[in-house]
Amino acid sequence: MERRTIGAGALAVGAVGLGCMPMSWAYSGSRQRGDESLRAVHGALDLGVTLLDTADMYGPFTNELLLGRVLRQRRAEAFVSTKVGLLVGEQHIVANGRPGYVRRACDASLRRLQTDVIDLYQLHRADPEVPVEETWGAMAELVRAGKVRALGLCAVGARGGRRSGAHLHDATLRQLRRVQQVFPVTAVQAELSVWSPEALESLLPWCAARGVGFLAAMPLGNGFLTGTLTPGEGFEPDDLRARHPRFTAEMMAANQPIVAGLRRVAARRGDGVTAAQVALAWVLAQGRHVVPVPGAKQGRWVAENAGSVDVRLTAEDLRELGGLPAAQGSWD
Repeated sequence: MERRTIGAGALAVGAVGLGCMPMSWAYSGSRQRGDESLRAVHGALDLGVTLLDTADMYGPFTNELLLGRVLRQRRAEAFVSTKVGLLVGEQHIVANGRPGYVRRACDASLRRLQTDVIDLYQLHRADPEVPVEETWGAMAELVRAGKVRALGLCAVGARGGRRSGAHLHDATLRQLRRVQQVFPVTAVQAELSVWSPEALESLLPWCAARGVGFLAAMPLGNGFLTGTLTPGEGFEPDDLRARHPRFTAEMMAANQPIVAGLRRVAARRGDGVTAAQVALAWVLAQGRHVVPVPGAKQGRWVAENAGSVDVRLTAEDLRELGGLPAAQGSWD
């Protein structure tokens, strides 16, 4: 697989990563099968998909444990990215950025992942009760201690830190400016896809100008851009899309022209090219510092996503994709 580098330290990863969250959390619990997920991770590494993206909150904890079963055999082949800063309760999620907690959480992640170093340690969300500089400083200590190789920041959510009239990523950019004064940011993770392109406005250019890698989360629009979801079919109660405004039957039907556009481009690219591969190829085309991280829990989807690196979009394709109608249904 094509390799890309992220951050000033030029950390090398496969051009497409693997989001491991669906294997353990947030999507259709009845379809989560540990053995199948293990095969998917092994298959990803076989294909050169080296960036494995997880978090301690996924499960919670079970996603890291699952990856640890693979890493104890194949650690040298993987680039391990995990996250800290969010705690999952019975009915809620809260941020914890206290330095002491960050240190304990890192040690716990290392044990679950069965490794002695985390390649990229990301701050999942800043704690409003703790200055972000203090949290980032504790994470920087982990780098100096040899437990972590590099630090990353996940973008503030659509609701978080949003001021009236502000752009989506203004709060994230403010955080980035603050933490950069403490220790270098190697990567930023934020949503980027053909139906959520907001990062192109300011966040992606900020990263490009500073040699910071960009991990594109949800590049397949939580599965919508694959064209495999049927409007009105519904989701299991534990599936995050069951409560998501873009996944009502009405909004899924209204956004079908986006999928149709992806399929038109896929048809021009040749037999076997899918809408999902075109969606990922569009993300890959946004810059050499961009690495899409599609979630998957089955080997066939991992292989299809990896194949997107061979899809070469023309200028005409990119113009058509750039002209697709804006997604309907607020993310907020």
